[in-house]
Amino acid sequence: MMNPLPTAIIGGGPVALAAAAQLVKRNMPFVLFERGAQVGASVRSWQHVSMFSPWEFNIDAAAKELLLATGWSPPPHDQMPTGDELIKLYLEPLAQLTPIKPYIQLEATVKAIYRKGFDKMKTAGRERAPFLIEYEKQGHTHRVEAAAVIDATGTWLTPNPLGASGTSAEGEKEYTQHITYGIPDSLGASRDRYAGKNIVVVGSGHSAIQSLTLLHELKLQVPETTIHWVLRKQSVNDAFGGGENDGLPARGELGTRANRYVQNGNVLVHTPFLIHQITKDQATHKLSLHGTKLDQGYTIAKIDEVIVAAGSRPDFTFLRELRYASDAVVESVPQLADLIDPNLHSCGTVRPHGEAELRQPEKNFYIVGSKSYGRAPTFLLATGYEQARSVVAALAGDFEAAREVKLHLPETGVCSVPKSLLAVTEHDTCCGPKPKKLSIKPIAVSSSSSSCCGPVKEVESSGGQTYGVE
Repeated sequence: MMNPLPTAIIGGGPVALAAAAQLVKRNMPFVLFERGAQVGASVRSWQHVSMFSPWEFNIDAAAKELLLATGWSPPPHDQMPTGDELIKLYLEPLAQLTPIKPYIQLEATVKAIYRKGFDKMKTAGRERAPFLIEYEKQGHTHRVEAAAVIDATGTWLTPNPLGASGTSAEGEKEYTQHITYGIPDSLGASRDRYAGKNIVVVGSGHSAIQSLTLLHELKLQVPETTIHWVLRKQSVNDAFGGGENDGLPARGELGTRANRYVQNGNVLVHTPFLIHQITKDQATHKLSLHGTKLDQGYTIAKIDEVIVAAGSRPDFTFLRELRYASDAVVESVPQLADLIDPNLHSCGTVRPHGEAELRQPEKNFYIVGSKSYGRAPTFLLATGYEQARSVVAALAGDFEAAREVKLHLPETGVCSVPKSLLAVTEHDTCCGPKPKKLSIKPIAVSSSSSSCCGPVKEVESSGGQTYGVE
């Protein structure tokens, strides 16, 4: 390379390590910063969960090439790994490779990134200045110069709060000892915390349904366990996805499974419930969730534990002095926003994109991986791997390769769009005719009043008492 400075990779998950593998393939120096004690620190928090995408979508091509050269045996391409298997069978072997291991900084928390000698306001000569990566490790502050920066920090460590307005609900921070964000291991390490308890799961995406799946299994073992499911959607049917139409059967099965839990009465649904406040009874130590449902006051009481699986958001705080851009609504890379904005559609199937779409106002700075999607809920590792490949190709000056973006993603089997954009008849359901084609690719219509598996029971509650409503 003409520039001997390394490319700085921020993050130590699958997409970050894919970027490292791509840089190794092109004989380009790099340094990788992982805030955890081991690579894949965020993955380790959900290592007990089975992924819904098989190995063929979870291994980067350049990483696979490097691993195979060492005699590594790839796992069966059609099997779905757990988070633990993703780490042990792929991420750890990759991180141990001779061209990669020496350049990984563990327990290194990046605090700031900026141009050397430049704040955000100064322009003249800016692009010629190297980046400075300021990070903390073992209580000391260090700085490293870099020719380029790839931010692959993801969003897992900055979960969305419980409050319906995007901010913490009143009392949420005060009662954090009763609240878990993400997908707790309720069948394993956290079993005693949830067994036989009255539990609320908040969220409507895959993480929420994964939490419901674990809790449902726990309820089968400990029938006294009560599971409430709180959603902001107008109908719980909107959370069930594409079912058998999904290109990833395991992903489609998530929604089918959740519908089954609701149908058999083991999961009590509260929707659309907007939570604004949490209170605690000091005598019983039970929580109450307060808010509104259909513009009327609504409460779920006598709750022991709350699991918040309401998505996550990107953290831009350490990028303050860089000229980065994000969409005002989705907080994604701007050119991706219209493709992934759930206000417009929920197809989850995004056209191939690479360096050109990911380019930032700050030259040689890129946001890749799930962070490039901002707050959008659907992301596959294969998307991040192709982003990393294209970005590294551009950094190497191979713009032809950077433009040749090839990405084949499975359809989700469901595509919700605003009714104002779609001619839908009363007979159009997710089991019925496909809607007219738009600029996005509809597979089936999600209706707020129907479901592939029939009507579902919703539950109203007040003062801790629940009763079923057909």
